Amino acid sequence: MNNFNKKWLYLALLSFIWGSSFILIKKGLVGFSSLQVGGLRIIFASLFLFVFGIKSLKNISLKDWKWISIAGFLSSFFPPFFFAIAQTEIDSGITSILNSIVPLATTLVGVWLFGLAINKRQISGVFIGLLGTIALIVVGMEFSPNQNYWYSIFIFLSALGYAFNINIIKRHLAHLTPLQVTTGSFGVVIIPAIIMLGYGGILEVNYKSIEIQKALVYLLVLAILGTAVANILFNKLIHISSPVFSASVTYIIPLVAILWGILDGETINLYQIVGGVIILFGVWLVNKKKHPIKEY
Repeated sequence: MNNFNKKWLYLALLSFIWGSSFILIKKGLVGFSSLQVGGLRIIFASLFLFVFGIKSLKNISLKDWKWISIAGFLSSFFPPFFFAIAQTEIDSGITSILNSIVPLATTLVGVWLFGLAINKRQISGVFIGLLGTIALIVVGMEFSPNQNYWYSIFIFLSALGYAFNINIIKRHLAHLTPLQVTTGSFGVVIIPAIIMLGYGGILEVNYKSIEIQKALVYLLVLAILGTAVANILFNKLIHISSPVFSASVTYIIPLVAILWGILDGETINLYQIVGGVIILFGVWLVNKKKHPIKEY
């Protein structure tokens, strides 16, 4: 399979996996606090990655560890906590929609700080996708006025972290394998995550509770598939495509998340469907090539 087909396959897989992550966070919050959800997610993912990737870390240089550490905290430490905190006040579907700002942030960070070259069509696609995202947010605010949208700041901070992570990997860590980058990133943040988990009162949880046990299963799935496996796939996607293409996965994630929300009893209206169509058009426009696009 050539890189063109691979990148679309990875995009589809990641859209489904990460689109499902929001409902898993929601289910995890039924039994655990936001700090506990974030901490357990990181620790479970780290342990899973260590089993398969610990040997790959021995050849990483000190210079590479500097960039891995920065990328690890920006994408593997803060976002799991921030998303869990945000979803204590905002529905999972809306959270996934807010996360769609990642491609715009990635483009801006890439152009300003990493010398990314993009064309007018890509810029138009990013803003069209963002327009669809804004439309979905406005509709969500209208139909869910009781949600605290100030918590969306946690999603925007996560998006900014992802944007830096994507550009750092593409610019400074492209010579490492996706398994090395992912395992290294979580290796850096596991100790801080354990500290946060202890601060969050994880030892006081009643694990005999059926509710807690169910939530724990959801978090295991979230950590292994939605975090460990997904990050490996995402790093592979970054290696074989552009930063803008990699970030465009966040345009499709809301569609998957909203479908899960419907199955969980949430509702969707015609305006949200229209917004989703606009998002998909933006993804198509970002990745439609008329002339070769310069990548770094």
